[in-house]
Amino acid sequence: MSRKLQLFTNGFALWVTLGAVLAWIKPDLFTWFTPYIGPGLGVIMLGMGITLSFKDFKEIFKRPGAIGIGVGAQFIIMPLLGWSLATTFKLDRDLAVGLILVSCCPGGTASNVIAFLGRANLPLSVLMTMCSTFMAIFMTPLLTDALASQYMEVSATKMLLTTVQIVLIPIVVGILLNQYFPDKVRAAKDAAPLVSVIVIVLIVSCIIGLNKEKIQSAGASLFIAVLLLHLGGFVLGYLLVKILGYPEDYRRTVSIEVGMQNSGLGSKLAEKHISVTAAAPCAISAVYHCIIGSFLAAYWRRKVPHPLPEKE
Repeated sequence: MSRKLQLFTNGFALWVTLGAVLAWIKPDLFTWFTPYIGPGLGVIMLGMGITLSFKDFKEIFKRPGAIGIGVGAQFIIMPLLGWSLATTFKLDRDLAVGLILVSCCPGGTASNVIAFLGRANLPLSVLMTMCSTFMAIFMTPLLTDALASQYMEVSATKMLLTTVQIVLIPIVVGILLNQYFPDKVRAAKDAAPLVSVIVIVLIVSCIIGLNKEKIQSAGASLFIAVLLLHLGGFVLGYLLVKILGYPEDYRRTVSIEVGMQNSGLGSKLAEKHISVTAAAPCAISAVYHCIIGSFLAAYWRRKVPHPLPEKE
């Protein structure tokens, strides 16, 4: 990737924030993207798939401890935080379910960029994102159904089918393309991060544009709840791995993976299976975790982490 494209990609937090502000001022600039949210996510997942190979899955067995802890924290800490905050702030039904849904989503696709910029363990970050994304095919629908049932009935089966369509199938297709046509997908690999940033900006801006009135009526409680969700994820993820004795680069990686959610996936699932309003917390989530992650990356980049131990 050229330096200009890399700089553009690394500034994704700025583009997400600018897109959100523009969508708030003039929603029509982005609401046209509504029917393309699902296909857009499929493109992102396809881009993730072409950067992977079947050999990458072998690496999981070389780092079972760190990956297990990170992915476990992803699907324990964040869902419980989401449910607790939705209950504490007494959010309206659809907003509460949306907050719970985004808390049950896997690690965000942008987490690998933040891991790179923040001198975290990039291979571990990629493996954790890959594992949590595949687990989300089952975990996201099941956890959302279990935790949001007090608000409304959520069809875990229908949500599962949607997740398979926009997550599993594109990733598997991408891996197969990379496996059998590596030369032909080389250019696509370079463009994948850029395309991901553009699609994420369009999805977030579209959801904010569609939900401007609902977000306004929710008041500060929704913004505070989503902010606390991500702050809690970053902090608790870091502390958990620190307590368990892992080195600094592992702590940063797990913090980033737990704190950053795949808000785009949450937005699509909410819009299709719950309501457009339920997608509002997901859109706010995307803005918050990008900004927090970028600040952490800037801070950590100035501090070289301790070297890795020879083995876990």
